[in-house]
Amino acid sequence: MANPPVVLEYPIPFPLKVIGLDEPDFEDFVIAIVRTHVPELLEENIMSKLSNGNKYRSVSLKFIAESRAQMDALYAELSSHKRILMIL
Repeated sequence: MANPPVVLEYPIPFPLKVIGLDEPDFEDFVIAIVRTHVPELLEENIMSKLSNGNKYRSVSLKFIAESRAQMDALYAELSSHKRILMIL
């Protein structure tokens, strides 16, 4: 018997991690994209970390997702940039 798909109920706290090469403006680049979709993003909910080999940077963000449409638009925009290698 298959399990029914999980349906998220919005609004919901949402963690997001975006990974790319460590370039001087990568963190600001990611934050600017996320803020177009999540204007109420707070500075204290943003964390940036350099990989062990100093090649990649991850930007972790926590915010309240208001709708599936908001999240779909955010993921679509992030995915459209070649600088962004992975979205978790």
